[in-house]
Amino acid sequence: MVRVTFLHPDLGIGGAERLVVDAALALKQNGHDVDFVTNHHDPEHCFTETKDGTFKVTVVGDWLPRHICGKFFAFCAYLRMIWAALYIIFCANRPDVVFCDLVSICIPVLKLRIPTVVFYCHHPDQVLTTYESGLKKLYRAPLNFLEEITTGMADKVFVNSLYTQSVYEKTFKRLNAQHTEVLYPSINTAFFDQVHVLSLERVLDKRLMPDICFLLSINRYERKKELSTAIEALADLKRFLTREEYNKVYLIMAGGYDKRVEENVEYYLELIGLADEMGVSDKVYFLKSPTDIEKVSILVNCDILIYTPPNEHFGIVPLEAMYASKPVVAHNSGGPKESVIDSVTGYLAEKSNLAEKLSTLIKNKPLRLQFGQAGKQNFKEKFSFQAFSNNLNSSILDLLDKKKSR
Repeated sequence: MVRVTFLHPDLGIGGAERLVVDAALALKQNGHDVDFVTNHHDPEHCFTETKDGTFKVTVVGDWLPRHICGKFFAFCAYLRMIWAALYIIFCANRPDVVFCDLVSICIPVLKLRIPTVVFYCHHPDQVLTTYESGLKKLYRAPLNFLEEITTGMADKVFVNSLYTQSVYEKTFKRLNAQHTEVLYPSINTAFFDQVHVLSLERVLDKRLMPDICFLLSINRYERKKELSTAIEALADLKRFLTREEYNKVYLIMAGGYDKRVEENVEYYLELIGLADEMGVSDKVYFLKSPTDIEKVSILVNCDILIYTPPNEHFGIVPLEAMYASKPVVAHNSGGPKESVIDSVTGYLAEKSNLAEKLSTLIKNKPLRLQFGQAGKQNFKEKFSFQAFSNNLNSSILDLLDKKKSR
């Protein structure tokens, strides 16, 4: 048995959080002692496993500022993670392995007393940052340098896709991308299998007409996810469908929403305004931070998943849709190019032809079922939780064995 601590900045609801929770579940199922240390954990805004006793969660440094006058978010995140790392190395029951992600500045601190540190690179943070001014570039320069140097200090670096591996190589020129290992995320399929699925009428709290074709978008309310594309495609469908067909098409917009995050609040209101502007407000249902049960329920009951983010690092939601036997129409870039098989499990589309691709599936229910079945088979072969669990566990044990042999 290995003692493993997962160090994550904010255990909220999102793809990165789902990944670390699933990784913790995988290691726990392999007999290891697993817990979490985080800077923030809100029981009202988190995944079930972090609040139902499955894992011990210790919150450290939440009193430290998240920003300074609306600026310096990255700098404050570094300070908060360093504080959490100090807690880990001085706690009474130090772990054998720390699995950290998102913020690498904690790695040299952890390595002062932790035998093995693993880092999961969802995407280099500096690539996600906008550089709108010379001052911003000056501020980010030392942080970007530290991100590269400290990432290279990990004993093992996982990346979530071949796409992210290529970005890692282009971004961290001092590091050898060949030393990284692609560990595709998966999903906790056991939860999907055992959950009591709710009807859409109950989830949406609205009586629905029969024979509705539901499109579904699941993503955090962030502008980089380009959720507006789904609403624009819904409006554009009028060009490809008859009036009778179009009247039966509705869109569910579901995603992580944190009232502490200004962008979540602003973008949510922007999307409502866009739906009204495009004349489809009566055809769009907005859900903020659906529970795990609600999320599974809308996936099971929807007809087509729309995945709009361009250059997404990997994308958990397409996997969830495929496991639920739903066709996926995703932006033709990033991680979805590795998970969605075009014209087999769904479509890889550009913004310009998204509505056309959707209309093909809306008109052809047998094709939707065919793509959905192919998607589930693709999931089982390449992205199953068992494969993820086995790969992660063997990589951790191999790493520990190599360190012992030295």
